[in-house]
Amino acid sequence: MEKELSDNKTYLRIIYLVSILIPIVVALLILFPAKFGAGDWVKLLPAVHAIINSLTVLTLLAALIAIKKGNVEVHRAFMFASLYLGVGFLISYILYHSNVPSVKFGDINHDGIVDEIEKAAVGTNRIVYLVILASHILLSILVVPFVLFAFYYALTGQIAKHRRMVKYTFPVWMYVSITGVIVYFLIKPYYF
Repeated sequence: MEKELSDNKTYLRIIYLVSILIPIVVALLILFPAKFGAGDWVKLLPAVHAIINSLTVLTLLAALIAIKKGNVEVHRAFMFASLYLGVGFLISYILYHSNVPSVKFGDINHDGIVDEIEKAAVGTNRIVYLVILASHILLSILVVPFVLFAFYYALTGQIAKHRRMVKYTFPVWMYVSITGVIVYFLIKPYYF
């Protein structure tokens, strides 16, 4: 099975395709929300996203502890839990952004525009938020192919490549998960 996976170029093409399509679909939905009429309940999803990101932090830490103790099976279970949480997050995120316009930090009166008075009221907090958000978004886009390749290498028994990949992928995935929670709590006052 491992040999079949490692020799199959189809899996590599899928990784590249998914890595390209995810940011494109998300960007289109944020720029042009489709309004599929899911109802007002979707406005609860940002809190769910923060919970998913928090759980991802915990599963990633548990996976790290397990592998440091040499327990490959427990490590694998927690890594798959992290992956499933990521997929769940992505589905929920797409559902949310296909129904609700993006909320702007500092939009105190909820009119969709952050005017000069609102900018002055939130001060440098807006800059801090935007820097954290920008790093979160950029790294969330960049981490996807690395996570998928790390899983691919692990599942195909290419452990040396897997280790090299996760040396950088793990901290970035952790950063993205942690900043996802931070971004939620920073923007929460501006949700409807």
